[in-house]
Amino acid sequence: MLTIGDLSKTTGVKIPTIRYYEQMGLLSHAERSEGNQRRYSMTERERLSFIKHARELGLTIEAIRELIDLSQHPEKPCAEADRIAAEQLATVREKIDRLKKLEAELERISTQCHSNQVRDCYVIRALANHDLCVTDHD
Repeated sequence: MLTIGDLSKTTGVKIPTIRYYEQMGLLSHAERSEGNQRRYSMTERERLSFIKHARELGLTIEAIRELIDLSQHPEKPCAEADRIAAEQLATVREKIDRLKKLEAELERISTQCHSNQVRDCYVIRALANHDLCVTDHD
């Protein structure tokens, strides 16, 4: 059995986050020792590692909840898990597209400034006036 501190150290998940996942129902509430310390099993450690990895991939709490529920039924087809992963992939690709637009616009405005004084600085003017931007990067 692991204390919450040991669980935190072995998974790299902060203690308040572990408590949050318990409150959200992603982790079961830990058993308590006679001294009222939380005690976690290896199964809970594995679950927390699963949650951490899913969060690193940007999955929402609700998507993680669905995946955990699915994992409790190994006989089911994995179409729902595939759907969740595909939706997250689409979200990531949208973010990448947006970041590419931001990159292009920042590169453009940072190379337009040929002034030595802030009053004539193109970067400052472009930030103050969105109409000077070439791309729609909202």
